[in-house]
Amino acid sequence: MGEIATLRPREVVRQDVEAIAVIYRNLGAPVAEQMVTRALGQLALTMAGIAEQVRSQELRDLARQLARFGRLAADLGLLSLAAVASDAGACLEKADSTAFAAVWARLLRVAERSLAAETGLADQSV
Repeated sequence: MGEIATLRPREVVRQDVEAIAVIYRNLGAPVAEQMVTRALGQLALTMAGIAEQVRSQELRDLARQLARFGRLAADLGLLSLAAVASDAGACLEKADSTAFAAVWARLLRVAERSLAAETGLADQSV
C-alpha cells in the first residue's frame, strides 16, 4: 500500500481594497472606521447565524441569507467571500446537497481567512 496524503486546502482570498478606501474618502477616517468595524461585525454575526442554520439543517431561508451575506461581503471588497457565498446559494437553489456540502466547507475556509485578514483592514485603507 502507498502513503496516504492529507490534503489541506488553502484558500487564496481576493479582496478589493478600493472599496474600503472609497468609504474612507467619502466619510472621513473616524466615521469610516466605525462603519467598517460595524460592517465586519455584522458580517461575522451573519456568518455565525448561517452556520447555525446549516448545523440545524434549517435550509428553508438559507439561500436568502447567503445572498445577503454575499452582498455585505462585496460591499466590503471581500470578493472571494462574496463569490463563494453566491456559489453556495446556487447549490441550494439547485437542491444539490453534495455540491452544497463541498461549497459550504469552502465557504467556512474562505470566511475564516477573510475575517482574520480583515482585523486590520481599517488601518490599511487610510
